[in-house]
Amino acid sequence: MAHDEVVRQTQAWVEQLVIAKNLCPFAKLPYEQGRVRFIVSEATRPEQLLGDLLCELRYLDTLSVKQLETTLLIHPLILQVFHDYHDFLALAEHLLKREGFKGIIQIASFHPEYCFAGVDPLDPSHYTNRSPFPMLHLIREESLAKALQHYPDPDAIPARNIELMQQLGVNALQSLLHRIQRG
Repeated sequence: MAHDEVVRQTQAWVEQLVIAKNLCPFAKLPYEQGRVRFIVSEATRPEQLLGDLLCELRYLDTLSVKQLETTLLIHPLILQVFHDYHDFLALAEHLLKREGFKGIIQIASFHPEYCFAGVDPLDPSHYTNRSPFPMLHLIREESLAKALQHYPDPDAIPARNIELMQQLGVNALQSLLHRIQRG
């Protein structure tokens, strides 16, 4: 699939699910201001993806928040199986620590087969983290902390999102992702 199509689908997912359903109350402003970077990795091996991740961490670190708030590192050619993706997250976290980004940038995880541990695989709650492609969301911790200070009851966000996904139901959520993928 062409990079442009991967980015288009990811942007549509951000617009139609993340922002439209307010899954992340902090996403709309930076997205509308063009401060969200969408990068498509051509990695086919974990080592390559770690290299791409390191490049993006360093790039994000060179810019101010006014220039670039966050990056979505999309990797459609690798880690298609959620278990493999989940295992890779430990390597990504190790890279953050080794390179001195722990406490500066955190990684939020999104995957088409995302599944919370101990939750029925058919539960709609998984759609809070399901995306068109596997991706790593690089978030500046300083920005997140600042946003959370001004948001009433940030601890309620996950529960609210899960409740919303359950209200929408699996069929509606699957339908939304299919529409996004078809364009």
